[in-house]
Amino acid sequence: MAAARQDVVEARRVVVKVGSSSLTTASGGLDADRVDALVDVLATARENGPKEIVLVSSGAIAAGLAPLGLAKRPRDLARQQAAASVGQGLLVARYTASFSRYGIRVGQVLLTSDDISRRAHYRNAYRTLDQLLVMGAVPVVNENDTVATDEIRFGDNDRLASLVAHLVRADLLVLLSDVDGLYDGDPRSPGATRIDEVAGPADLEGVTIGSAGKAGVGTGGMVTKVEAARIAAAAGIPVVLTSASHAADALGGRVTGTLFHRTGKRSADRLLWLAHASTPRGALRLDPGAVKAVTERRTSLLPAGLTGVEGQFVAGDPVDLLDESGRAVARGLVNFDARELPRLLGRSTHDLARELGPAYEREVVHRDDLVVLHQH
Repeated sequence: MAAARQDVVEARRVVVKVGSSSLTTASGGLDADRVDALVDVLATARENGPKEIVLVSSGAIAAGLAPLGLAKRPRDLARQQAAASVGQGLLVARYTASFSRYGIRVGQVLLTSDDISRRAHYRNAYRTLDQLLVMGAVPVVNENDTVATDEIRFGDNDRLASLVAHLVRADLLVLLSDVDGLYDGDPRSPGATRIDEVAGPADLEGVTIGSAGKAGVGTGGMVTKVEAARIAAAAGIPVVLTSASHAADALGGRVTGTLFHRTGKRSADRLLWLAHASTPRGALRLDPGAVKAVTERRTSLLPAGLTGVEGQFVAGDPVDLLDESGRAVARGLVNFDARELPRLLGRSTHDLARELGPAYEREVVHRDDLVVLHQH
């Protein structure tokens, strides 16, 4: 066995993501045989690994197409949500029946990005997933398509999977699709070569990465998978990208697909979510001194450093922090509503507390709720 995959062999807690195209028939409905084949692999990995498995599964919208008489994935959000509502029940029922062959329970966890960029929601999501694993169940995670709006969507389950891997403190992320790895060109083209390992961004220079798959039932393509792999690797989690048919080899540590090595260390719990999962609801403009304090000294943002407020947001929402040129240098969870901030601009917390009360003697964005996007 190649030493390069030792991280895979030793991984105990693993997030496995499977795409719609790996679970559905040509006509778009769920393929029971494909689901069973995947579950066979996951149940074996749990038993023989031994590994804890979190399954991030697409397929709800695809599963709901046929029952609603839809020939293909609809473009509008309302019909996507209707298909997800019908299909999610079918998807989890199929997994429940398949895992029950091994005496394994399944727990459904539906998430929106809003659930995890907020501190209390993030803790709740972690506790739920961790408890399911402790109790021997397999969490089946999906985006909550039935209620998610365009503003609070993860956008694809590849990114969701990388963030769930960070959330549950996974040792490994496995991304399964209908392609057996990352190629240096279109895998259907003669001469395209599979890239066995990616040690860092330099290994991807000059690589042409394709878009959505041919099945037409999913949203993600190779671009989203590589981005997801980068997010996880930067958070200290190795990633194997391969096809569903090679899932057993991937989980067993055998050389298959593309291995993305760790490029960073595990970061503070929620900051990865803040950088990659949150959609800013507004923006705060900072003076040069505040920009330097936030990006270089990593201090909290105080009212004295504010020069402007944009957007409609409430306390707890993610907002971008902008420098004088309008570039987002950081993102954080704001402690005030947008309507409260204009009268605080440029003022010291001491003055505000004296005039408005002790509730105003606090940071606009606390440093624990702030992630730097660009060094100034």
